[in-house]
Amino acid sequence: MTHPPHNLTETASDAAIDTACRVLRLPTMRAQFPDIVARAEREQLSYRGFLAELLLAECEDRDRRRSERRIRAAGFPRQKWLSDFDYRANPNINPALINNLATCEWIRKGEPLCLIGDSGTGKSHLLIGLGTAAAMAGYRVRYALAAKLVNELVEAADDKQLTKTIARYGRVDLLCIDELGYLELDRRDTEMLFQVLTEREEKSSVAIASNESFGGWTTTFTDPRLCAAIVDRLTFNGAIIETGTESYRLAHTKAQQQLEAV
Repeated sequence: MTHPPHNLTETASDAAIDTACRVLRLPTMRAQFPDIVARAEREQLSYRGFLAELLLAECEDRDRRRSERRIRAAGFPRQKWLSDFDYRANPNINPALINNLATCEWIRKGEPLCLIGDSGTGKSHLLIGLGTAAAMAGYRVRYALAAKLVNELVEAADDKQLTKTIARYGRVDLLCIDELGYLELDRRDTEMLFQVLTEREEKSSVAIASNESFGGWTTTFTDPRLCAAIVDRLTFNGAIIETGTESYRLAHTKAQQQLEAV
């Protein structure tokens, strides 16, 4: 076993550290080493303090990169953050409830969440925002439009891959289904969606956003018994948030037009 040479010059030490960081795949330590060295010398940090600074920088950046990968893997159509949600524009939504959901305790318990309201009332913003919070907290998340999810299931069934596809959706910690209620689904479509929900029942969370109240879901799910079973799967022990009927997106657009007209 060879040992590294002692009494390296400062330049040789920097080169050795740079090489070691590359070999050990420590990109943040490699990038931040000069700044942390300078601060350590300036603040007269101990060897332990200096090493702790380097290791913490690498750990924090690694956590950030993992979160970014989980957010990308979720397949959100756009970025939406809970911190950007305007509660003043929609007084139907209780900030304390959303903040509580953002802790992800409901996901840990495998509970469902339903966001019900008209277009423009913030359902998708909250759905994506809560999904993003879950991804940042370390949970595996998947977002899907209801129509695209059903189409994927139909194609999988035709290719004899339905069991594998349902299992894949069963493995994520949180499945976010957006725009449920916009399309009428026949019995076959409904049965396949029901299989996805059954795969996740009381094990992993499902969050949905729908423009239809539960009473109107018979239009989407034309089989009454399957409709009742789906409502049961999506509401048992879960949270239901009604975002209302007043489109604050439309109100915001009108306000902007009025300002531009002045």
